[in-house]
Amino acid sequence: MKPRLDGRRALAVNADKPHLWKADIAQSVDFYNEWFMRFAPKAYRDTRVQTTKEVETALKATANLTNIAPAVLRQNPSALSMLRMATAPPIARDRLIGLAKVSGNLVRNMELHQRIPPRMDDVLLDAQLTMMGRVILRLADKDIFPWLENTGSPTDAELHRAATIVADRLCGAVADPIIRNAQERRQLATLKEWLTQRGYSFIKAGQGLKFDAIPPGSFAFRVNVPVKLAGGTRKANIPMDVAVMPRHVKAGELPLMLEAKSAGDFTNTNKRRKEEATKMAQLRSNFGKKVRYVLFLCGYFDSGYLGYEAAEGIDWVWEHRIGDLAQLGL
Repeated sequence: MKPRLDGRRALAVNADKPHLWKADIAQSVDFYNEWFMRFAPKAYRDTRVQTTKEVETALKATANLTNIAPAVLRQNPSALSMLRMATAPPIARDRLIGLAKVSGNLVRNMELHQRIPPRMDDVLLDAQLTMMGRVILRLADKDIFPWLENTGSPTDAELHRAATIVADRLCGAVADPIIRNAQERRQLATLKEWLTQRGYSFIKAGQGLKFDAIPPGSFAFRVNVPVKLAGGTRKANIPMDVAVMPRHVKAGELPLMLEAKSAGDFTNTNKRRKEEATKMAQLRSNFGKKVRYVLFLCGYFDSGYLGYEAAEGIDWVWEHRIGDLAQLGL
């Protein structure tokens, strides 16, 4: 796809230079792969250690899986994720909903928000929690929890082994998010280091900072940009990873908005590329062409993805060539 160039795009860092894309793609893939081989196993192991502790806590709350009564689930709704992974085979969230014939809202609240739906009828709640408990006990993996068959008390070694296996299953189900979150933290740390080395001041979150009130020479993470949606009747916040206000700005100038993106394969990037185009369209409809929204890329972003973004007026900086940020007036 050929980039659509306007006055601002003529000053683009990478969007108007397709002759460089092939080499940059190769370097970006190598950069990501090197990081993955060096750091991803540690990120996974660290998460598994923490998850093992959480599983051990859940086992204690359920009397080592011998008590999954409604009262226990009421007090420990977050244990449900662990319980799904304690079965043979492990069951997905939707599978549990179908097998137990319970409310999807109940299960999602327990797992995603660690709570019982506040307005759910108590009688219905107990009935559905009972059904979930029965399904889980019927499918419980006796190879992992042998004490469920021999009715004896588990040893400390058996409990730790069971918790580790269940934690592995939990981490395996969310392996991609674990790696993605670790990579995102690293990208933001890299941006913070680059900016602070050039004299920019970091503003911590939680100070009621508005995106258009960032002082010159400062930057912040996790900034919400309020916009009016199509039709102008509804409002929404567009989350932005980084907002930087250059040291030398004109009155009314908006901060440079950066979004850190990484990918471990080419497939998912092409599925997600419309998300950035939608953000850019919303930003421009609210703030005009003065908006500067730039991607900070690391990993598998092919020419199809790059061409699509360039055609939408979106520029980018590669992490392996982070010095290009200086071309944006920083």
